[in-house]
Amino acid sequence: MSGSDEGGASGRLPNTMTPEQCRAGRALIDWSVGDLAAKVGLGEAMVRDYEGRLSDPPSGQIEALRSALATAGVIFTDDGSAGVRLGRRGADEGTRLDSLTTENDR
Repeated sequence: MSGSDEGGASGRLPNTMTPEQCRAGRALIDWSVGDLAAKVGLGEAMVRDYEGRLSDPPSGQIEALRSALATAGVIFTDDGSAGVRLGRRGADEGTRLDSLTTENDR
């Protein structure tokens, strides 16, 4: 599905992240390499090497980095080219259409 976190249109697995997306995601939320590394309990060198394409860490470590960024408000996109954008942090998105009932539709 294009334009979403699914990533299916590009052939990438749904929960992957490129080094460029990692670096851009950090920039969006103003995190240093050290900030991101501390959030997931990994070394700064691992994050720096991954973003610089100097290493290819296990997928679990990449997913941990991605998850930390997503929790902080980074949204991963795939609308023709992999990217990131900043979601609204702490915003109430309301009630989803499929969750509406006669009680909460007011």
